Amino acid sequence: MFFVYLSLGIYWGSDRSVLASDAFSQFSNFHASFNNVMHGKQSIFYTWNASLGLNYWSLISYYLGGIFTPIVFFFNNQNIPDALYLLTLIKIGSAGLAFWYFGKNTYKLSQWSIISLSVAYSLMSFITAHSELIMWLDIFMYLPLIVLGINQVMDKGKSILLFVSYLLLFISNFYFGFMIGVFTVGYFFARLATNPKAYKKAIVPYFATSLFAGISSMIMILPAVLDLKTNGETLSEMTRLKTEATSFWDIIIKNMIGVFDTTKYGSIPFIYVGILPLLFCLFYFVTKKIKTVNKIAYGSLFILLIASFYLEPLNLFWHGFHAPNMFLFRFSFLFSFLVIMLAGYGWENFSKDDGGYLVGIGLLVPVLFLLAKLTAPKTSYDFVTSTHVLMSILFVFLYLIAIIFYQLKKLPGKRLAILLLLIVSGEAFLNTSYMLNGILDDWNYASRSLYSDPYPNYKKLTDTADKANKDEFYRLESLAPISSNDSFSYGYSGISMFSSIRNRHSSTFLNDLGYRSRGTSLNIRYQNNTLFMDSLLGVKHNISDQKVNKYGFTSVAKAGKYQLYENDLAMPLGVLTDDTLYKTKFPKNDNLGAQTALINQLSNFEDSYFTFTKPTVVETKNTQIINKPNNHVLFKEQKSNIGKTITYDVFVPAGNQAYLSLFPGDFSKLESSSATVLSQGTSYKSQINITGQYYNLGYFEKDSTLRFSLELYGTKEVDFIDPPVVMMDTNKYQSAMKEINNQGVDFNVHGRKAEATIETPEDKVLMTTIPYDKGWSVKVDGKKVPTKDFKDAFLTFNVPKGKHDITLSFLPPGLTIGALLFALGIASFSGYYYFILNKKKN
Repeated sequence: MFFVYLSLGIYWGSDRSVLASDAFSQFSNFHASFNNVMHGKQSIFYTWNASLGLNYWSLISYYLGGIFTPIVFFFNNQNIPDALYLLTLIKIGSAGLAFWYFGKNTYKLSQWSIISLSVAYSLMSFITAHSELIMWLDIFMYLPLIVLGINQVMDKGKSILLFVSYLLLFISNFYFGFMIGVFTVGYFFARLATNPKAYKKAIVPYFATSLFAGISSMIMILPAVLDLKTNGETLSEMTRLKTEATSFWDIIIKNMIGVFDTTKYGSIPFIYVGILPLLFCLFYFVTKKIKTVNKIAYGSLFILLIASFYLEPLNLFWHGFHAPNMFLFRFSFLFSFLVIMLAGYGWENFSKDDGGYLVGIGLLVPVLFLLAKLTAPKTSYDFVTSTHVLMSILFVFLYLIAIIFYQLKKLPGKRLAILLLLIVSGEAFLNTSYMLNGILDDWNYASRSLYSDPYPNYKKLTDTADKANKDEFYRLESLAPISSNDSFSYGYSGISMFSSIRNRHSSTFLNDLGYRSRGTSLNIRYQNNTLFMDSLLGVKHNISDQKVNKYGFTSVAKAGKYQLYENDLAMPLGVLTDDTLYKTKFPKNDNLGAQTALINQLSNFEDSYFTFTKPTVVETKNTQIINKPNNHVLFKEQKSNIGKTITYDVFVPAGNQAYLSLFPGDFSKLESSSATVLSQGTSYKSQINITGQYYNLGYFEKDSTLRFSLELYGTKEVDFIDPPVVMMDTNKYQSAMKEINNQGVDFNVHGRKAEATIETPEDKVLMTTIPYDKGWSVKVDGKKVPTKDFKDAFLTFNVPKGKHDITLSFLPPGLTIGALLFALGIASFSGYYYFILNKKKN
């Protein structure tokens, strides 16, 4: 891995980083936030730096649970790319070490042969093709140890390895823990079937050990499951029987060297684990030295996995009945493990007088490779080239030649093992190079400078904002974001987030209020909303690399090309209102109407704040404008791969903030379509289907005629509701926000707690902009009071009249029970193991 990365220009301190795909926007920032936790800058249970706030314990359970994650402690957040590079090498190396330990205690093979298997295992295509997904890599260390643990329970009655391996797996990653858990239960029954008389005594020890490990792991799994049940995605519907992209020759095609299709949509399973393991695995099933019952038992696991590649219900089952978002067939590494595990058994049963079975297999495999390439429809496997086929055949013959020389007694066994290790290593290097180049083509390895260069200036401005606000809570957002999760790394509370672990209800509510968070709210974006939402959510600061032409925002600091702006009308974390809050009705599919309703309720006004006007088209470039029914308009390019530009004029009355409203007619056809609005010397580019619809045109003190341009990229045509210009009356905005802020409650936030002192002449409802979660508890003067959600999204509670000290504290639901179960599971296993040990002695 080190040398393949080096061949791509990736090394310690290199400009090209390992940050490909989600590693740039998600994993780098999440690891940076864990670094903040380890240095005492953030609670391990709750983070204010994830959108409006998030259950951080649940985030750890999926993204950060590995035992190597604390290594980030030794890095500063600017150098997280180096941390992920190091973690990648350590985790893949640990997978190889674990398989070596498994092989050493399982097979009767030379040490060189075991190392060959461990190299092949740790560099299987599934690992290297998904090597940018850092949180997946831990689990490959545990799989061989769990299988070895099962063997030890069945053969020797020893269960410590199994207990520890299961426990660490489940704590590290509950998602892959489920897949491996299911597979290893199947493995136990398959091995039980090979000798039921001898192994039936292991049924109770195996399930008891597994149960105790499962109970102990509840410290992570129970809070994660409860959080997912409340805030996660819904289960996927089964709409077809056969999986979408799979074809007849998939198993043969994906066992060739260097075959990389994609890790996006439409991929087929990554199952390659090496030519030599494939040959010896096939040998396992044809040699007469291995019992038929063993072949049937383990073959049934192959049948189950292959069926799962093709049958959608089984495929969904392995994924917890939730279809993966890209990176398909996430359980396919189990096929690779089964291949290499049985290859070890085949290899130890191979001898000079094997009857020509291995040579026969070696001659058959190239034929299958050629048949797959020549008979498959060209459109099915267009990613497979003749080079892939020839390389694979070449390595088959290299192994055959070495083995034939061994059988002819021209090559001693030890030299054969060393020669095979060299060939396996060369093959693994070659395949890994193809996989990493596939990632480069598919996703690109981002330049370190994109992540690290803005850091000093960004950090300087976020620190300035912290000092300016001292102990009062505030939110900050960027108009020039580096990624969608910057707030994790820089330690500020924002709105944008891209994460599988999120508060779906609060994001959905923010979508209703104009922030873009569609579908299951995997994404939420700050860009392109109104001043009202800035102020209601307490966005007191913006960072921008251009002038921020927003009413009430003034520049207060500068660092490099970035400036820090302050919003004079930002609301604090809480606001006092009355119980009519819960009766507030939001109009459907009208985010400005929803904003108006919420503003009027909190301010006790009955006003309207937005008006609409149609801008006049004065010029177009490379654009055909087609008017369609139902007030839709189509902007169609005239020349390919050139942006579409439309220039407008619009009259803006004095005292208005103006926005261009871009609402797509069909989100599914946008793909990667982007829009840039150029107005008054500023231009912000954003992805249309991810960011909001209100593109800022600026604030106008006097009556003005504004000329602005809309530039569209990425798709040949874009369908919009005929774009109006929205005018927001800043005088009314100012009056409403001042009234709301008169009832505002400032909170001092630290760790997982928020504290405030308030005084009210009558009973009130305190609405916070903290995402509602059952983990929150509220105390008024030390007495616990009930909490209530507003629109399933915000945390609210009643406050009696008078002066009160209020304390909000968060503890992940299920954590206390999980901690008790953790202690109970370990104690129970210890007692059980002590009992078994004494029984053996007696």
